[in-house]
Amino acid sequence: MAITDIQAFAHLTSADIETLGKELDSIRRSVETSRGARDAKYIRRTIAAQRALEVAGRAVLFGSRNRWAWLGGTALLSVAKIIENMELGHNVSHGQWDWMNDPEIHSTSWEWDMTGTSAQWRRAHNYSHHTYTNVLGKDEDLGFGILRMTRDEVWHPKHLVQPAANLLLAATFEWGIALHDLGIEKELAGVPQKQLLSEPNKEFARKAGRQVVKDFVLYPALTGPAWKSTLKANATANLVRNLWAYAVIFCGHFPDGAEKFTISQLDGETQGEWYLRQMLGSANFKAGPVMAFMSGNLCYQIEHHLFPDLPSNRYPEVAARVRELCDKYDLPYTTGSLGKQYLLAFRTIHKLALPDRFLKRTAHDAPETSSEHKFAGISLPEALRVDPETGKRFGLRSALHDAKVSLEIKARHEKEVLREAKATLKARARQEKLALREAKRALGERARRRG
Repeated sequence: MAITDIQAFAHLTSADIETLGKELDSIRRSVETSRGARDAKYIRRTIAAQRALEVAGRAVLFGSRNRWAWLGGTALLSVAKIIENMELGHNVSHGQWDWMNDPEIHSTSWEWDMTGTSAQWRRAHNYSHHTYTNVLGKDEDLGFGILRMTRDEVWHPKHLVQPAANLLLAATFEWGIALHDLGIEKELAGVPQKQLLSEPNKEFARKAGRQVVKDFVLYPALTGPAWKSTLKANATANLVRNLWAYAVIFCGHFPDGAEKFTISQLDGETQGEWYLRQMLGSANFKAGPVMAFMSGNLCYQIEHHLFPDLPSNRYPEVAARVRELCDKYDLPYTTGSLGKQYLLAFRTIHKLALPDRFLKRTAHDAPETSSEHKFAGISLPEALRVDPETGKRFGLRSALHDAKVSLEIKARHEKEVLREAKATLKARARQEKLALREAKRALGERARRRG
């Protein structure tokens, strides 16, 4: 099951957690007080570059009946759409640039190049997901309502098709997110889901209609005789953007080490515990400057969940300080290559499509979901949490290592027991075979005597 006691799971005292919270508050303040011209220049240059790429892509697509023009225009348009989605639409809508008081680059006025409306996404994502990250029953983004990503969710036969549902979600990610946010918007507004002419439905229909007309009617028509190839280019660019956004999001939320929590964890949750939950419930992936930019700096998903409204270009420096805190408090800093993180999430999707009886690990020590109970009998005692001589802290990272070693020892022991049992069975089989041969020989000898 998911974590019910984050203090016990993290192997920290309440004082430790509150001190950690204050140190993270200090990081936030230092970034907030140092925001300025450098950051403003970054976002304005990003907007200019994205628009230039889109204009260039659409200009090249006027000649899209030529194969190389089609490939070049589609590539430019794909990159433009990715930047607009990840570094601009997502981050501007988080309020990362509201401090500039620029009406063009403000969370309340920015409308992104996606099917769903920015307003519905902000209300659903910024509140439901970022307040209750990975809390079962509260975070609507945990599996997006169609994927079983933790065995805390009861298995149903419908989950057998989730590998196929995952592929469909990846290819149509903008539509999946839009419809997901629309459902949450109706829930928050108290509107019946089946009320066809509700205001949320109208808002969604207006935005989705504009997107469809823009990508599949207007821009193709502008290229005249090349309209068919342009339409294919637009569809391909949307697909590329969808697949990339899907991969980035799944790498930050569903690999091993991105923990889940129960609602009971929210009772009396302090700011320090909220910070700790964000750290334990998120995962990063390794990226250089170009990949970080193309991911909207969401390769720093841990830092984004800690400080969702700080400028994304500051996440690399924040990450260095967060890693120092993880070392100080002996906490894991979950990261890995993009391929590794996605393959871990991909494995979970396929594994949890099956009923629990086919799964080997327990609900407390599964790689995709664990709880404080996994440490029963193997956690470090209270007295060893801080080495009195060196001051070195022994916390969750050490406990996870001990749990892994314990599982390996248990596996080796079980393997040895199995090997011994197999040897015993073989020895018994040989004895029985010899006894049978001896009995057969005795019976034959007796038959000859009688003859």
